[in-house]
Amino acid sequence: MLLRTPDGHGRIELDKFHTPEAIRTGLENAPVNTLGIRRIMFAVDDIDAVVARLLAHGAELVGEVVQYEDRYRLCYIRGPEGLMVGLAEQLG
Repeated sequence: MLLRTPDGHGRIELDKFHTPEAIRTGLENAPVNTLGIRRIMFAVDDIDAVVARLLAHGAELVGEVVQYEDRYRLCYIRGPEGLMVGLAEQLG
């Protein structure tokens, strides 16, 4: 599956491997700034609603939702398989 970025110039491919079984080679709960950690950030309209929905599906909030000046609210979520996802809500 390909996701297109809002400007239409970029794409992100999402894959799910059914076989063989995934092999975990790194730390399961490594910090978000660990070298080599694969992560992606999404712009969202309502960060609180998205976080609540993801938590209900087994995700874990890493740290807390923080605010950067009066511009953004940001957070990291770790999915059940350890994938890091950043969320950013633009304010104002």
